[in-house]
Amino acid sequence: MKKILFVCHGNICRSPMAEFVMKHLVEEAGLSHDFEIASAATSTEEIGNPVYPPARRKLAEHGISCEGKTSRQLRKSDYDNYDLLIGMDEWNRRNMTRMLGGDPERKIYLLLEFIGSNREVADPWYTGDFEATWQDCLSGCKALLKQLMQEY
Repeated sequence: MKKILFVCHGNICRSPMAEFVMKHLVEEAGLSHDFEIASAATSTEEIGNPVYPPARRKLAEHGISCEGKTSRQLRKSDYDNYDLLIGMDEWNRRNMTRMLGGDPERKIYLLLEFIGSNREVADPWYTGDFEATWQDCLSGCKALLKQLMQEY
């Protein structure tokens, strides 16, 4: 089983979008039983809050539910519990590395690295552009799934 944790600042926009996009893709591929997928925050600002309504609506536009998801903070134990810890931007990656006590096993990545880009996932909190975030999450998750399927 491959365990993946997506991480952003508040865990109410980008990382839950990536979490539920990835869950949707693995379900469509008939691989749900081969994956554990979740998301978390580097901050404490939104802990316990549901997915931000515009992010929820964008997922729903594509037939994806995120019902029941609430924000939780990244824990040091997540490093041992997950195979991949995927940040949405460089600031998240730095905080993840600090919070997790380093990355000795090279488990921490940025989502868009899987499409060969050093660009960060668009942050809709500041732009209001949830479509750009959707496109980034979709392309990154598709590339990630493709790579993981090639590894199996």
